[in-house]
Amino acid sequence: MEVGQVRQRRLADGIVEQLQSMILEGTLKAGERLPAERVLAEQFGVSRPSLREAIQRLVAKGLLSSRQGGGTYVTPSLGTTFSDPLLVLLEESPDAQRDLLEFRHTLEGACAFYAARRATEPDRERLRSAFERLQHCYGHVDPVTQVEKGGEEGAADADFHLAIAEASHNGVLLHTIRGLFDLLKRNVVTNIGGMYAQRIETRETLIGQHRELYEAIMAREAEQAREIAQRHIHYVQDVLSEVHAEAQRMARARRRG
Repeated sequence: MEVGQVRQRRLADGIVEQLQSMILEGTLKAGERLPAERVLAEQFGVSRPSLREAIQRLVAKGLLSSRQGGGTYVTPSLGTTFSDPLLVLLEESPDAQRDLLEFRHTLEGACAFYAARRATEPDRERLRSAFERLQHCYGHVDPVTQVEKGGEEGAADADFHLAIAEASHNGVLLHTIRGLFDLLKRNVVTNIGGMYAQRIETRETLIGQHRELYEAIMAREAEQAREIAQRHIHYVQDVLSEVHAEAQRMARARRRG
């Protein structure tokens, strides 16, 4: 009887798999610097030559990049869905803004659903921290414009939704949201002032929706969390449609004048 030779698994194979899993699950983020070689070898419980071999293989795959004298980094462009010039183009297009909200409707509903089902205690703590930061921004507003004085509300809003994506434990959803993060943040910052000016109740409505969403996820009410997330996006769509229609009416009035 002939049998194939059993090939001993190389230690570097296991290191490669673990680092790839950490990148895929979002533990290691695009552009993040890896710990020093000595520290990382100790954390993995492996020799430095085995670690170097694994890193070289991941560099060859394009997942890591080494800088002479500057350490090893997760490739910065990983998960970058849109280039900076395209971001600017999308920001300036009303149709693209509408498309982004339609995309968010499906994406964030799914993130909320799975976050409610799968969030671990560390996920819940990160979500709690993101929600508290958002609440802090809501509490520090200009009494006239109703816009957060430090300009941080849009970033806090986007961070809250990113924390939900992380808690979903779905790698595709997470990396899609991360790839869209800059566009999402700019979209919120660009639109928030116009929304508050359009409807007096908008700020209180958004505060309530974010609280409902947070509480549904923390209570592990998956279907309710998805419904709230999608209702939140519907509301934003409705208000922005009114803002856009009002801007068109104003433009026509100025032309007649």
